[in-house]
Parts: sequence; structure tokens; C-alpha cells
Amino acid sequence: MDNKTLKKRRMMGYFIEATHKIIESEGIENVTIRKVSNLAGYNSATLYNYFKNLNHLIFFASLKYLMYYSFSLPSYLKNKVNSVDKFLGVWECFLYYSYNNPKIYEAIFFNEFSVDLNATMREYYALYPEELSSDFEDLIPMVTDGNIYSRNKFILYPCVEDGFINEEDMDEINEMILLIYQGMLSKVISQDTTYTVHEAVKKTLNYIKRAMTSYLNKNYK
Repeated sequence: MDNKTLKKRRMMGYFIEATHKIIESEGIENVTIRKVSNLAGYNSATLYNYFKNLNHLIFFASLKYLMYYSFSLPSYLKNKVNSVDKFLGVWECFLYYSYNNPKIYEAIFFNEFSVDLNATMREYYALYPEELSSDFEDLIPMVTDGNIYSRNKFILYPCVEDGFINEEDMDEINEMILLIYQGMLSKVISQDTTYTVHEAVKKTLNYIKRAMTSYLNKNYK
């Protein structure tokens, strides 16, 4: 690794860590360029050398919260006997962490940088490789993909390989599930619900199961 790359990663790390500290102490909605620059010890002009705007910086800092999800995931997949059970196990884990930090997960998966950010995710994990659990190496591509649609298809595809669903139905199932999730996430963020986190997870998982069941091949029901 050359000195230029090392410097870039070091500088990015200063700003990411400062942003994370502000998120933890004041909330994601109170992060500002001025606060981050002051805490990192550099001016805002320097910050813009490494990040496109505030949302881009917040996206990077928010990725740290995926660590807690990724390290918990193996326990949710333990004793899952088939690809459908594993798919639902991944979603159950994801939902719990998502609804406990809904604004964070919205910043990661539903902002202007969320459409195609594989390179950004790889850059982040080059900075913080310790945040990826080695207990589920076969799922690392799912975790490091910044696009939630392709992430979900990655864990849905084994259900096709095992004959649970037809490949031609994948895109429709994928869209349906993500619409369910995004709708509930929006309700949790806006507090337009009296559900506890556990209740929101249970309801969302039930809707996902019903969506999946409607497409399952008869011999697997």
C-alpha cells in the first residue's frame, strides 16, 4: 500500500470516528460538517477532499452499526435446516438491529448513495476489516454489498437452487419483501406506530413469511 493510500485511509478514519462519536452522543440527525471537522481537528475543506457531502460521510460512519448485526448473525442461523429457514433467520437478525437503529439503517440503505455502493463498502471494510465476522464467510458478499436489493437476492438465490421457489419469481419476491421492510422502517422512524421493536420485527417477519409462502413450490409447502 503506497503512502498516498495510507494517508487517505488515515484521514477518512479521523472523520468517520468523529462522526460516529457525534451519532452516539447526539443522534444522527445532529451531525454537522462543523461539528465533525472540529472534533476531528481538521477544517471542512479537508473533509470534502475525502467525502462528497455530509450524507456521504454519515453513510460511512453508519456502517459501523452493521458490525453488531454481522457478529450476531451466526447465532440466528444456528440449527436452520434449509435455505428458506436461513433466509428468514437472516431477516430476523437484520430486523432487530434495523428497528433498534432505524435512522442509521435508513442512512445506509435508503439514501442517495445506497443504489450501487459496492466499492464504498469495500473501502470501508479495508479501513475496518475487524468489523467483519469470519464465522460466516459464505455470507460476506451479502454484507459487503451496498445495494439492499442485491443483498436480498444473494440470500434468496439458495431458495431457488434448492427448488423452493422458481428463478423467474425472484425479482417479484425480492421487491415485495423490500417494500414490506421499507414500509415498516418508515413507520418506526416516524413513530407512526405503537409497536415495540419486538412487535415490529414479529409483524414484518410474518408478512415476509406470507409473501414467501405464496411463491413456494407445492411440494415444499
